[in-house]
Amino acid sequence: MYDISTRKRALALVAQGRNLNSVSRETGISRAAIRSWQQHLEPLPRMAPEDPGPPADERAYSYLLGLYLGDGCISPHPRSGYYLRIACADAWPGLIQQCREAITQVRPGIGVYALQREGYKMVTSYSRHWPDLFPQHGPGKKHERTIALEPWQRAIVDAYPWEFVRGLIHSDGCRITNWATRLVSGERKRYEYPRYFFTNLSSDIIRLFTTTLDHVGVEWRQANPRNISIARKASVALMDTHVGPKH
Repeated sequence: MYDISTRKRALALVAQGRNLNSVSRETGISRAAIRSWQQHLEPLPRMAPEDPGPPADERAYSYLLGLYLGDGCISPHPRSGYYLRIACADAWPGLIQQCREAITQVRPGIGVYALQREGYKMVTSYSRHWPDLFPQHGPGKKHERTIALEPWQRAIVDAYPWEFVRGLIHSDGCRITNWATRLVSGERKRYEYPRYFFTNLSSDIIRLFTTTLDHVGVEWRQANPRNISIARKASVALMDTHVGPKH
């Protein structure tokens, strides 16, 4: 943006009878800019970017929030605005598609693209307002700072708890087939059973996950500070109904 003195100097040359082409060549300023200054010398006030408001789709937002807390980050654009980035493994193309769809449902019309990295795609979207939607954004790693939901986020998660659980499982969780052996009539037999795991270094995110599991009636066990296991038959059945394995 040109300052007032530069604008006045260019207009003074025009006032001397010079044409716009001549003044433009001498000053390096475009003819269109000089012509506009003849109408408005003072810079027009910058309009603050319009805040798009709350998520357009709260159900999709609850899922996207889970993805963000697990494998997402927000980073500043070099000039202005922010990138929302969520890492999705190449092994789960369905997850990549669901992630892209969730972003466009939360912010209809926004651009979303996937950058290929080694073994995963970084699903990426630009907006000036991502930190407004994800106030957990901040400097440093998530597990090294406090992660707490705002009241409006808590209300959305309470309304759509399964979507939040699905987002967390799809980012930092998995469904596996476990096995064990049991002595039956003197003979040791192997049996298999499904189990869900969730792993995260942040005790706050672990707590958000388990609190939501309690809300939907899923029994869980904490094997260690960073791992949650869901193995009870009824609870696995609930998870299979509402979450399911990644694909």
